[in-house]
Amino acid sequence: MSAVTQARRGEFDDDEHDPEGVTLSSQWSMLAGLLETARAERRRVEAAQARLADGTFGTCATCGAPIPLAQLEARPWRERCVACAR
Repeated sequence: MSAVTQARRGEFDDDEHDPEGVTLSSQWSMLAGLLETARAERRRVEAAQARLADGTFGTCATCGAPIPLAQLEARPWRERCVACAR
């Protein structure tokens, strides 16, 4: 992201009228979205690790039922069973 950041700080910040390639604004938006997605996933994983440490991993936070292993394999950060997640 540093190359895009550096390019955005340059004297040609208004790239919307550049007919060649993708604009810096669209690259910036895409990278910002990817970064937020990665941060959100990290928070979910850290929360799952905390549940693992306190012994509640794999137990639905709403109803207390065990979350099936297949669901945890698909989404290890899952906090709720399918019924409660709806």
